[in-house]
Amino acid sequence: MKDRPQEEEIPTFYREYVRKVGGTDLIEGLGIALVRCDSFGAGSSEDMGDHRYAPGKWSIKQVLQHLNDCERILAYRALCFARGEQLELPGFEEDEYAEQADCSHRTIGDLLLEHRTIRNGTITLFRSFTPEMLVRSGTANGVRISVRAIGWSIAGHAEHHCDILEQRYR
Repeated sequence: MKDRPQEEEIPTFYREYVRKVGGTDLIEGLGIALVRCDSFGAGSSEDMGDHRYAPGKWSIKQVLQHLNDCERILAYRALCFARGEQLELPGFEEDEYAEQADCSHRTIGDLLLEHRTIRNGTITLFRSFTPEMLVRSGTANGVRISVRAIGWSIAGHAEHHCDILEQRYR
């Protein structure tokens, strides 16, 4: 179920994310990435939440908030395109979103709980799509992408940020 997308379905920007996803099935890949984020969180103390590995870089909490925001946006795009939306959907500025989110008052545990909740919703959404819906595509932020490529990109985006968290924040 939920085979990997063909290269031409994936905008160049997302291809590296898709390559990062473990497993051979989208639902499996989404689950693997979720376990990985949870594992990082379980090994992180709350007092590290506002830590930045360098000036101008996001804190751990900002990275987690970014994952949550992006997953919501990408899942919305997948829903729209699965339902046949023909209008181009807008992009978003991740740094502006991070600044406006002000997650400094939140805990790592709270952000991870939100992430699990969102991810479970994403998994349920993608399970609901028929094979025909998964190959539908639309345009967001000026690039064409298929529904299944969005799903694999969601999983790979989380893997990408888990790599950064593990390499630079441990």
